Amino acid sequence: MSSEGSSYGDIHRYEPPRESTAAALAIVLLTVVEIIFVGLFTYGLIGGWGLSEVGNMFLGGILAVIFIDLAFILLLYRKEFLPDVMIVKKRRRKWEDLYIREDQVDGESFTDESPWEGVKRALYPYYKR
Repeated sequence: MSSEGSSYGDIHRYEPPRESTAAALAIVLLTVVEIIFVGLFTYGLIGGWGLSEVGNMFLGGILAVIFIDLAFILLLYRKEFLPDVMIVKKRRRKWEDLYIREDQVDGESFTDESPWEGVKRALYPYYKR
């Protein structure tokens, strides 16, 4: 579904989410696996597994698996349960917004006016626009 509006903030394209049952079941199963690994990590942390070299590497591996599993949960949720919306945004021009006139591209000299005004204009090009 797309709209014909081209003014700032109009929704250009809206595709509703698929909301598949398989994705919901996968998210639930990944969440159960996540809870198991978090429990194992907590048990290992309290049990002092991190005091030995091998235990410390094992805890690091469990922590990596926790974050990878969380990434898959968030990926499935974003892909299957959030709508795809494209909004018309204001286009930012490269050079017209930076300088008032073309001769100001190289900056301004400090000697034409008071030193403080020259510093303000050199540091902040949008001054008195």
